[in-house]
Amino acid sequence: MEQASPPEEIAAGSVVLHRVRETDAESVAAAIEESVAHLQPWMPWAHDGHSVEDALGWIRRAEEGWAGGTEFAYVLRPADGGPVVGSISLMARVGPGALEIGYWLHGGHTGRGHMTAAAGALTAEGLALPGIERIVIKHDAANHVSGAVPRRLGYREVGRVPREPVAPAESGVDVVWEIRRS
Repeated sequence: MEQASPPEEIAAGSVVLHRVRETDAESVAAAIEESVAHLQPWMPWAHDGHSVEDALGWIRRAEEGWAGGTEFAYVLRPADGGPVVGSISLMARVGPGALEIGYWLHGGHTGRGHMTAAAGALTAEGLALPGIERIVIKHDAANHVSGAVPRRLGYREVGRVPREPVAPAESGVDVVWEIRRS
């Protein structure tokens, strides 16, 4: 039996999500490099000199995730065209019947509702998959901007989990949000 996957392309208002491909590597690397000061405090993988090879490594892992049904990674582009402005993924790493959403956005594209639109669309697609009852979003407690996304979408905070910080601005507490199939 073939495993269900979300669509490879999803329209989400101001942005379009499409399954990440090797042809996206240059645009992904450029978005990260242009936003490294914005991303580095929160993302341990964000560093100066983020190369096309770095992006290709992530894309190849993402392709393995799609093939195995464990991660569905997308890039975000403006609906009216243009380069990559971020990434969002559905990941099977929070237990049976659940998927986790993770995301990052180019620093020059914040405050426009792009990530809220993308996460809302991906939440709907995730909950439409057979056997999925809930979607989870986690963020560091100090990252209030990231936390605004699940709050706007009607997710409910279900816990705070201590952990070792892995990026410079992190507090070491994950805020866990979830939304359930109605």
